[in-house]
Amino acid sequence: MALADHFRELRGRLMRSLAVFLVLLIVSFFFYDRLLDLVMNPYNDARKALGADVQTKAYIKGATGPLMLNLKLCSMAALVVSAPFWLYQIWAFILPGLHSNEKRWTRVFVAIAGPLFLGGVGVGYYVLPKGLEVLIGFTPSGLDNLVEFGEYFSFLTRMLLVFGIAFEIPLFVVLLNLAGVVKGSTLGQHRSWIIVGTFIFAAVATPSTDPISMLFLAVPMTGLFIFSEVIARTIDRRRGRSAAEAALDDDTASPL
Repeated sequence: MALADHFRELRGRLMRSLAVFLVLLIVSFFFYDRLLDLVMNPYNDARKALGADVQTKAYIKGATGPLMLNLKLCSMAALVVSAPFWLYQIWAFILPGLHSNEKRWTRVFVAIAGPLFLGGVGVGYYVLPKGLEVLIGFTPSGLDNLVEFGEYFSFLTRMLLVFGIAFEIPLFVVLLNLAGVVKGSTLGQHRSWIIVGTFIFAAVATPSTDPISMLFLAVPMTGLFIFSEVIARTIDRRRGRSAAEAALDDDTASPL
């Protein structure tokens, strides 16, 4: 295919993705109240847990704040819901240039990466109220804590993205093993340091400073890493048996 044809195909896929996004954006306006409740639930749970010890209240800043809140929230919802479509468009654009074995592993990656990311986002949403409770709990007595929604929404999205991306790391470890870059035995030799690095990463990556959020990120990541090490060792053993069988076949076929 000529370069111009590639650009036309890319433009077509981008336009289709944009059209789906705009349709979902319009639909999301009708569910604005439910989306707002979904986003505010972690903050409301944290406020209930704090009780009368800390007075906190969420607010919207500026005359254009309510409109920007509506657009930002609905745009994020449309982007997330349309993700399967525009991710497929990216994959379909790249797919013709891949070999058959690369296509197979790409399908495996797509099948596993999505559930892992959603699992990480779910864990992040579950621990978010505790993180907010700890952070807002530092408010000195006699002072009220005012939470600007724009900053809160940015904090929430960062938290969920960190958890979602972190859950993808073991998958990349397996892919590196399949590519022959990392061996399972090497992972086992450095397991203790990798676990320490995982906890350090969790402490630095989580936007909140409470140990609960760090543990909820570090413990599943550690479990997923150990699971990926087991898979890597299994792949190495199979690869070793295949190489031994191939060498034996060569020796058998060679003339005496």
